[in-house]
Amino acid sequence: MIRFSAFALTALTALPLPALAGSFTPPESCETWLTVQSRACRVSNYYKCGADVAGDQWRADFDQEGIFFISHIDRETQWVESFDLNPTVRQVLDPEPEDPANFSGLLATGLDTFTFRLSDDTGIRTEVSGHDRLTGVETVIDGVTLKQTEYEFTETDLNGTQLRQARGNEFIHPEWRLFFAGAGEWNGGDGYVPIDGTPRDFIFPGEPGFEATQPIYDCDAVLSEAEPGGQIERLIDVAD
Repeated sequence: MIRFSAFALTALTALPLPALAGSFTPPESCETWLTVQSRACRVSNYYKCGADVAGDQWRADFDQEGIFFISHIDRETQWVESFDLNPTVRQVLDPEPEDPANFSGLLATGLDTFTFRLSDDTGIRTEVSGHDRLTGVETVIDGVTLKQTEYEFTETDLNGTQLRQARGNEFIHPEWRLFFAGAGEWNGGDGYVPIDGTPRDFIFPGEPGFEATQPIYDCDAVLSEAEPGGQIERLIDVAD
């Protein structure tokens, strides 16, 4: 589950964040293990940190203007914390979720439901509920075999007022214990619009493009849609 937007960060120096310029450099005691170039003009660097709980992973997302989003998940792909750098706000998972995300359960049964609450540094609290379901379809992208999922989620305030919705397909890698974006629809209050962050290249240490910070796919299309009169929604990685 990678779809939920973060809202932030209060003290960069107190957190395990990467260097923000040039080729991606993970924080001290951390190591990058995967770079993914995706549609929608995004490149993501995945890294793990020695001081974290076993199974935890981080992801840093870059667009044409640089780094904009950092996420931290646990072994079950729960959204431990995330940071939106425009503006800088930190969002965390509230303790004792009603129905926590469970990657192991998704693999075992083909279905994972979830209901949990998020809090950010500005005092905003929301509730997210939805599901991930394996479709039975396998896809090979750049030599990597992925399982397709179908998902849907709704985020509300604590009074039940709907804030945003999304639905569509994503991909998982069972051994990596990661979700990757796919094609879907996003509704921020003005009706559903299409989104597609499907991976195009999986790049490993020693390969050209590893730790890249410049996206290469769909960037001209993104710039066009951002012009006056157009509409673009950054992937909710969301995702997730």
